[in-house]
Amino acid sequence: MMRFFKKLLGKGKRNYPDFWMAYAKGFDLALPDTLNDIRFVVFDTETTGLDIKKDRILSIGALSLQNNTITVNQGFEVYLYQHFYHAENIAVHGILEEESKPRITELEAIQLSLAFLGNSVLVAHHAGFDRAMIDQALQRHGLPKLKNRFLDTSALYKRTLIASPLLQKQEHYSLDELAEKFDIPTTDRHTALGDAYITAIAFLKILGKLERKRNFSVKGLLR
Repeated sequence: MMRFFKKLLGKGKRNYPDFWMAYAKGFDLALPDTLNDIRFVVFDTETTGLDIKKDRILSIGALSLQNNTITVNQGFEVYLYQHFYHAENIAVHGILEEESKPRITELEAIQLSLAFLGNSVLVAHHAGFDRAMIDQALQRHGLPKLKNRFLDTSALYKRTLIASPLLQKQEHYSLDELAEKFDIPTTDRHTALGDAYITAIAFLKILGKLERKRNFSVKGLLR
């Protein structure tokens, strides 16, 4: 009987759609050892709220970054059909149900996003939230969680700060604080692609500071 159930489970694991299998196969390759050869994808999600289980993704924006260069012409942005909106969040990100921007289904957004992400290292500000929102979307369609390594610019920024009794590190740093710290324009703040761009510039600034540390290593960065 146990063998029977194991066979069923095994079949279930192999019964994912082709787009998921193509995405998963990319992780058969190990990440490069040198920083300049690693492809980072900096991304952001705009959502109907902050409840991981109840709220939904309204848009996803992402930029590819490699060898200290943001490839803006490879920007990725999708808007999703969703059935409900919270008025307080519309005021922040301005995504209205009646806007004329082309929208796609959540499953279509997942498929396009996975193709863009590939096996890259993902970077986001407060990455745990964005990751959880995408994982929830994947789960709704019977798919496993994202397989990518993640980096959080808020946590990485804290690594750049010198430990001092005169400097009390905050538990979290907002994207606005990082934009102010690194003098990054915030014209497109609170759009998925705009926030991804701000995060990408902040990530490059942070990376530059970390690389100058004596004990810096790619392995340590990705731990």
